[in-house]
Amino acid sequence: MRTVFAIALLSASGLSAQVFAGARDIDAAINQAIREDKIPGAVVLIGHDGKVVFKKAYGNRSLAPGREAMTEDTIFDAASLTKVVSTSTCLMKLFEQGKLSIDAPVTTYLPEFQGGKSDITVRDLMTHFSGFRPDLDLEPAWSGYQTGIQRALNDKPVNPRGAKFVYSDINFILLGEIIKRLSGMPENEFLKLVLLDPLGMKDSGYLPAKSLLPRIAPTETMKDGTILRGVVHDPTARYMGGVAGHAGFFSTAADMAKFCQMMLDGGDGHFSPATIAKFTSPHTATGQPIRRALGWDIDSPYSRNRGELFPIGSYGHTGFTGTSIWIDPASRSYVILMANSGHPHLRSPITPLRSQVATIAAAALGYSKKLDATRVTRTGLEVLAASSFAPFRGKRVGLVTNQSGLDRNGTRNVDLMRKAGITVAALFSPEHGFAGVEDHENIGHSEDPMTGIRIWSLYGKTLRPTPEMLKGIDILVYDIQDIGVRFYTFESTMLYAMEEAAKAKIPFYVLDRPNPLTGLRVEGPMLDPDKLSFVGAYPLPLRHGLTIGELAKLENGERKIGAELHVVEMAGWERGDWWDQTGLPWVNPSPNIRNPVQALLYPGLAMLEYSENYSVGRGTDSPFELVGADWIRGVDLAMWLNGRQIPGVRCHPVKFRPTSSHFEGKTVEGVGFTVTDRDNFSSSRLGLEVAVALRTLYPGKIVWEKNAKLIGNAAVMAALAGGKAITEAANAGLDQFLATRERYIIYR
Repeated sequence: MRTVFAIALLSASGLSAQVFAGARDIDAAINQAIREDKIPGAVVLIGHDGKVVFKKAYGNRSLAPGREAMTEDTIFDAASLTKVVSTSTCLMKLFEQGKLSIDAPVTTYLPEFQGGKSDITVRDLMTHFSGFRPDLDLEPAWSGYQTGIQRALNDKPVNPRGAKFVYSDINFILLGEIIKRLSGMPENEFLKLVLLDPLGMKDSGYLPAKSLLPRIAPTETMKDGTILRGVVHDPTARYMGGVAGHAGFFSTAADMAKFCQMMLDGGDGHFSPATIAKFTSPHTATGQPIRRALGWDIDSPYSRNRGELFPIGSYGHTGFTGTSIWIDPASRSYVILMANSGHPHLRSPITPLRSQVATIAAAALGYSKKLDATRVTRTGLEVLAASSFAPFRGKRVGLVTNQSGLDRNGTRNVDLMRKAGITVAALFSPEHGFAGVEDHENIGHSEDPMTGIRIWSLYGKTLRPTPEMLKGIDILVYDIQDIGVRFYTFESTMLYAMEEAAKAKIPFYVLDRPNPLTGLRVEGPMLDPDKLSFVGAYPLPLRHGLTIGELAKLENGERKIGAELHVVEMAGWERGDWWDQTGLPWVNPSPNIRNPVQALLYPGLAMLEYSENYSVGRGTDSPFELVGADWIRGVDLAMWLNGRQIPGVRCHPVKFRPTSSHFEGKTVEGVGFTVTDRDNFSSSRLGLEVAVALRTLYPGKIVWEKNAKLIGNAAVMAALAGGKAITEAANAGLDQFLATRERYIIYR
């Protein structure tokens, strides 16, 4: 049965505004803005669950030289929405075609950029961390597309690469030129080919035809009295002839809705779901307070059009002329606000109005209700917090956690407990430390600067809680986001902590969290019992398909630890759920797992990373999305791997320059990986196929024994060293593990 926010079926002509629960509030907000001369008029369109649930035009699209009523089919100068709807989308297609690498230096595609000497990457341009200033100089006046490109190519950055977020049109001017060179056509033509025609966005594009002028909302009045109508408002784009990567796109609310729905539908056959996920997940550096995706805004000073209810993890963008879109995969909703606030004169930004409309929309869609009414996942932490941590009342709690121990609103577990009156007596941190940013060994003990609570390091002189650390603790609680991989050391920390809690006769609580790789896939090789170590503390397959709570149950039972184990179960999670289906914001579980795609590639590609003459991308912006070495020829390796027809993944040659780890400061060749079908992709197979390719193409370069703890299986090691088939060895023991695993499954 549909709830009130699911809305009835629509007619072909749209939905009456009165049907939508937030209609009156949106009417009031927009009409007040018109009365206060913040905008002459607007079109608001809201989509939810595959349907347009609200669409309405307000006020006037023109005030001068004469008044014209706003209509739902009004065409707007989209301004900087060009960056995401046009430029980022074109780059997505080039990425899927294997023509573009996000981590490639800009000079790969624009050889004359900065005189041919620059480390600035495509990713830096797309996230606005290139170091460029906001825009090109406009005086003295100049003209011509090529003139603008030459100015952008030679403009000197004002900040070091990666040091500071500065929203810059120069970045997207350069990206527009990359599109032109890689596609062989101007951006407006390529966009029509890959997006506008396939989606039927007939009223959208650059350089609108004169026949459309009556429907186009005018913008600013120029000094000579001319009113811009059908001519791009942005002066730089205007100087460049109206087609640029940062501005120049025109569209209607209805066409924008087609685009937003395509994004929510994972590409709808026009793009790969994995590509959509990659371009809309965070790509800014660990520890940065700014969260930007590839072109898209997630959480920055420019993202107030998200409103107060849509969560981190949703994404959107704004345009200077008064346009904005916000897309929320968790609730399958989008909010489009199209206005021409600069007509007939410039006004203050309509940021508060954008935020107000998004908040009203989210509330009307029942977003807060959806968390309880549908399968949006609530972690063990959130389930326990709903009871005010009842089991912990009157107890002194020791908490094993790190930066991932947050609820969906970004509140730390320790702060939630303390607010509920729980005494948190001690904190314990795993590898990478309490803040999750330290990438070295022997991390010392410290103190939480926010609470003053002692933090005991479990990645220093000891890997286990000692009796001294556990002194005075009544309950030991584990709350860390895992990724479901055998050699991810947080699992070892959990096992060791549970063992020490059992010895001290302290109850051990695990606050369960999702396996971001789903709970369906189990992949070998199995870890041999004689190869136990901190990167494999229990004989598990490479990818075990368990949540951390289920794993705790299995290890406690099969190892006969005897812990008084309590798993606080999640609500709303099913075994087939990928991370983006949980509704939870992504928080980097460790410094080099920065998005769900990297988490998926990690199990296979990390199996060889102990080789000192081989890089898995550490020290780059895309760890585990690429591999390479100074002895690899990327074209040959990519051709070999693609020839193997590995399901769900494609490979492309890359060059990269790590800033740390192996090959620090040296440019090497290798391959990058694009997951095209995650449901049919095997991390293990990719990793072993890479190993066989390296064995065949570059014999003797990899010392297999150095990776014995990671591969973890003597039969697989022997097959690799001896040039034999490895499939049988990699699958050995899985049937027995699956039978054991079945006894400890919580979520069916």
